[in-house]
Amino acid sequence: MRIDIAAVGRLRKGPEAAMVADYLDRFAKAGRSLGLPSITLTEVEDKRGGGMAAEAELLGRAIPPGAALVCMDERGDQPTSPEFARRLAAYRDGARDLCFVIGGADGIDPSLRARADWQISLGRMVWPHMLVRVMLAEQLYRASTILAGSPYHRE
Repeated sequence: MRIDIAAVGRLRKGPEAAMVADYLDRFAKAGRSLGLPSITLTEVEDKRGGGMAAEAELLGRAIPPGAALVCMDERGDQPTSPEFARRLAAYRDGARDLCFVIGGADGIDPSLRARADWQISLGRMVWPHMLVRVMLAEQLYRASTILAGSPYHRE
């Protein structure tokens, strides 16, 4: 199994980058014993100003062939952390690669969203795409701790 995050934009040095790195590192350590691989982060940037369609093309190239596609989108399901963990385990147990996609400021092009196996919303509010990276990284780490039976997640 392989897990990727494909995201629009470059995360510059700063608190968001530090938090993403920390949570992905924690995930790598916690997930190793659970059969979960380290997560690869691929950043794409449309320097020509082509909008969501151009971003979708770049994101499409970053998605590994055959990977289950999970789009982070405000219209998506709002799973609980335990539900998210169970879904992550199901992908792992099915030996299916997984790619989370985070769009740019305008979201994800409808053509790419239509290809998604699952769409996830982090709540009814809209979040800046750079913060979505932090929140997704934390939820992935949280999922690994739930699967490991760690007390990090409290119900």
